[in-house]
This record gives sequence, C-alpha cells and structure tokens, in this order.
Amino acid sequence: MGGMMVAIVSTVAYLGLEARGVEVQVQLIPGLPAFNMVGLADKAVGESRERVRGAVAGMGLALPPKRIAVNLSPADLPKEGSHFDLPVALGLLAAMGVVDAEALADYVVVGELGLDGRLAPSPGVLLAALHAAETGRGLICPAAQGSEAAWGGGIEVVAAPDLLSLLNHLKGEQLLAPPQPGGVEEGRSGPDLRQVKGQEVAKRALEIAAAGAHNLLFCGPPGAGKSLMAACLPGILPPLDPAEALEVSMVQSVAGTLPGGTLTRARPFRSPHHSASMAALTGGGLRVKPGEVSLAHLGVLFLDELPEFGRAALDSLRQPLETGTVSVARANAHVTFPARVQLVAAMNPCRCGHLGDAGLACARAPRCAADYQAKVSGPLLDRIDLHVDVAAVSAADVKHGSMSEYRKLVGTTPSRLRRGRAAKRFVGHYNSGSRELSRKHAGPISMVFDPPIILRAAA
Repeated sequence: MGGMMVAIVSTVAYLGLEARGVEVQVQLIPGLPAFNMVGLADKAVGESRERVRGAVAGMGLALPPKRIAVNLSPADLPKEGSHFDLPVALGLLAAMGVVDAEALADYVVVGELGLDGRLAPSPGVLLAALHAAETGRGLICPAAQGSEAAWGGGIEVVAAPDLLSLLNHLKGEQLLAPPQPGGVEEGRSGPDLRQVKGQEVAKRALEIAAAGAHNLLFCGPPGAGKSLMAACLPGILPPLDPAEALEVSMVQSVAGTLPGGTLTRARPFRSPHHSASMAALTGGGLRVKPGEVSLAHLGVLFLDELPEFGRAALDSLRQPLETGTVSVARANAHVTFPARVQLVAAMNPCRCGHLGDAGLACARAPRCAADYQAKVSGPLLDRIDLHVDVAAVSAADVKHGSMSEYRKLVGTTPSRLRRGRAAKRFVGHYNSGSRELSRKHAGPISMVFDPPIILRAAA
C-alpha cells in the first residue's frame, strides 16, 4: 500500500434498483489537521464528516492531528445518501489502527451514524444485501434493518445497534446475534366488493380488468361507487409470487418504506392526490426517488378525479404505461425504475358531475362535459383498455344489497384466469411491459380491445 496506509471499506451507491460497488479509501497524511472528502459526494455525504467526528468522540477517541483524506471510488459515480457514514467511520478507525482493516475486507458496509454513535436506518439495505450476496461478501448494517438485510440470501449479516458494539464484534469481544428475516404478510385488509351496491356492469368490467391486467376508467356521477370499486381491485388480484414480492420489496427498500423488513404478497395500491407533481408520479427530485407509478409496480395505480391532475403530470405516464419502466434523466446520471402497473382511473362526466340528469346538471351542459373531458389527452386514453360508464346507484340497489354469489365468482375468477388455461395459451405472447397480447394468437378472446371497449350501464 506504499509508505502511508490506505484503509479500504466496501459500500454501495444506488442508481434506481441497482446497487453499484463503491470503495471508501481513507488515508492519514502528515500536515495541518483537516477532514477532506472527494469523489462526487452530495451534501448528505459531505455532512458525514461531522457525524463521524461526533461518533468517534462519543467513544472517547480523538482524531489524529493529521490531514484525513477520504476518497469515494469510482470518482465519477454520484454518491447520495447518509448510508456512507458508517463505512467512512470504519475506514477512519482502520486507518487509526483501532480496528483491523483485513476484518472489514469481507463486508459491504451501510448505515447512518448519530453523534452518539448509534446506527440509524437508511434506505436501500435490501439492495445492498443482494449486492453483497452477488460479490460473496457479508453485510454490516444498523440493527433496525437486520431483518430486511437477512432476505439477501444466505449471507452473513452483522446488525449492530451502535458503533461501539460493532467494534467489539469485529474484535471478537462481544458477538452479535445474526438477525432473522422479517415476516411475510399474506394480504392486507381492504374494501370488499360486497360493500358495492348494484353496479353489476361495472363489477363485471372490474373482473375482466383483473383477469387480463387491463387498464380501466370509470366515468360517472359522484357517489356512484367508482373509488370504492377501484379500491376493491387488489383484493381480487392473485397474490405476488416470491420473485414478484422481492421485486416490489426492492422498490420499497430504496424508497425507505419497507417496515421491519416485512415482505408482503399483497399487490401494491397507490392513490396519489390530484395535486401530485410530475416528479411525484414518475419519480425524480434532487435525490432521485421512485414515484407513485414505481411504488405501484406489479400492483394498482388509482388516479381519482383524473381530469383534475396536471396535464403534464398525466402525459408523463404515457411512456411508463407503454414500456413498464421509468427513466429519470439527470446531467450526471440516468436512473431507471420498474413501473409495470395496472392503471385504474375515475372521473366525473363534467365539472358539476351530473351530466344527463336534468334536475342536477348545470346550464352549460353538454359544452362543459366536452371541455372537462378534453383535459385528458387522447394518447393517454388510448392506453386505457376499458372505459366504463357508471350510473348513479338507485334506491332499489341500496335496499336489496349485493349479490354474494357474484362476489364469490369475482373473488376466484381472476386468479383462475391468470394461472389456468387462459394464461397457458398466451405464454410467451404477453408483454408485461406494454400489456399487449399477440393479435396473431388472440382468436375470439374478447379481452383484447383496439380501440378500447366502452361498457355502458343500462339506463
């Protein structure tokens, strides 16, 4: 290593759902005391100098009166996030001779440091664990995320509550117990179609959409049950298989929304407010994070009051709906997130919501309906396979309740269609990114619509 020792600690940088290896190189150089960090680090990484300084002082150690040089290699890769705190601290302690640098060579290290030396959670630990498994190393992470890291696949996970206990473990003085993987949540409680009164045409359309993974648009007056039926869709979809559950959990991990390392087999359901920006829907920001369309990956993205969304925000969904991915372009990096979603939207036929009702419609009908519906672009509507007109619920429907036998059918049919003969017939011909079935093999199946089918409720 030359005359002056360079301590090297392995960590990762996140680009979308990809964890790229990063070397934290620390060297103590004779000269005036300073703490310098280079390697295209963002503000959060640069601030780690003070957190590391405080954590080291909290253990009763003083920094050496030398120049501390920290290089994050490769230097041209953007480094974002507070998870660089712990590898920088361990690299510094290794350069000071407090911990053996060779003991750190077999680990990937991630974690945020507090001024008192405690290790705090940071997003993306599951991705770091998978990267460690690919490179044949173990993982050092905060204790709060040990159950999440344990899903990495048979790797050694050292989950420490604070920096001092981690050093004692590395020296063999106080061994930490290996964490166990978090639980698997089979499903979440949500609205049931038995709560929907009437609306047999709309419920039939919901069943078709669930069976064929079709995008769906409900159009009808307020109080017709559009939002309730959309919220019922995840409950009639088949559960995630293990590979899908891991993929969904990776998105949640990088977004920092994977509580307690618990994986779920329930399909995501995201319902952003209509004031959401383009970055909130598709991803972005100063530190690129997945948007709603990626957080709904392999699940349902519900856009209520569709025309009230910003035109630019809605049109930004056209490419993800077609390709199943979102690419966020920045000057220094291009980040790609998965976005294979089933879009469900709901809207009123006009601004007042009562088009066709002579007693409640405004004086501007039908002109107001044309202006209101024109807020949604044609190319976006073209990506929605099922357009359903939902009528107002009558008093008779409310009085007589719902059809339990129909609910039983709806609860079982989508899983059967997706897993049974219909799925086998189209194996190899279903593109999950663009949601297109090969027209050559479609035959008489009525779930392929081009142009979109329009289902209208009986008057």
